[in-house]
Amino acid sequence: MIDIVAECSGAKTIGISGHIKPDGDCIGSTLALSLYLQKRLPEAEITVFSDEISSCFDCVKGIKQFNFTFDKEQPEIFIVVDTTDSRIGNAERYFKNAKKTINIDHHISNAEGCAMVNYVVPTASSASELIYNLIDTAYLDRDIAEAIYMGIAHDTGIFKFASTSPTTMRIVADLMEYGFDFPALLDTTYYEKTHLQNLALGRILSESKLHLDGKVISGCMDIKTMTEMGITGNPFEGVVSQLRITKGTECAIFMYQINAVTYKISLRSKKIVDVAKVAEHFGGGGHVRAAGFYYKGEAQEILDEILSLMRPYFD
Repeated sequence: MIDIVAECSGAKTIGISGHIKPDGDCIGSTLALSLYLQKRLPEAEITVFSDEISSCFDCVKGIKQFNFTFDKEQPEIFIVVDTTDSRIGNAERYFKNAKKTINIDHHISNAEGCAMVNYVVPTASSASELIYNLIDTAYLDRDIAEAIYMGIAHDTGIFKFASTSPTTMRIVADLMEYGFDFPALLDTTYYEKTHLQNLALGRILSESKLHLDGKVISGCMDIKTMTEMGITGNPFEGVVSQLRITKGTECAIFMYQINAVTYKISLRSKKIVDVAKVAEHFGGGGHVRAAGFYYKGEAQEILDEILSLMRPYFD
């Protein structure tokens, strides 16, 4: 455990960043930390640097204060949340040039941390849970509670992943006391999909394939199909989780093409396969049950190599 207020005390400028392509936990944890530090260190200028985020998060108070242009002067202290410095994109220069760096994370692939000061707990449900641990609850308010709740909910699959502990649920119960509309929050930021997203999901599921005697399921979306369907960006949130719950399967693999030579791969498992180790083989990382990586090559080549790494788990 670290004393985040003491670590940041005296700094006039503090920068915070999560990973590229921010998800609900990344957004919730960085927002909650910034709101808390603003209360505790009112003289400091605190900036959250972020990639553009989905409009579904517009309902969360404080999101529009994020800096999406990376046009600020160098902060004295830079805090990386929910990732390592290698996955913060345009914010990496701020991290490299900061007088002090802090890393708050829960990924086992980053167990040692990447900063001068590290708070990494791989057993935690989410980075947002770790932010809660760092907060003096005397300063907790509705907006901070909502941000932390959202982050925990997203990274636990709405409290159903194995990383959801009794401690996680006690934290969630405490947060709910602050009276935000959590059903609407989850509907808007987690469950709601556009018509095009539903069409894409339907296409992926209808073309999915089973492997290794039905223990592994894979889905794929290439640029050609995305262009035909009018898909831009990454509307695939939740696809790999939908594949994962296919009856009889242990693992799910979802791949989508981001340019002519590169695929983004997401992996999920239920009880047997350590997908973090599979992802690390390709230079990626994550958790035992949820991980990912990028790969330059053909889709079938990628799939064959992943399956070869998973096969020993079923022998």
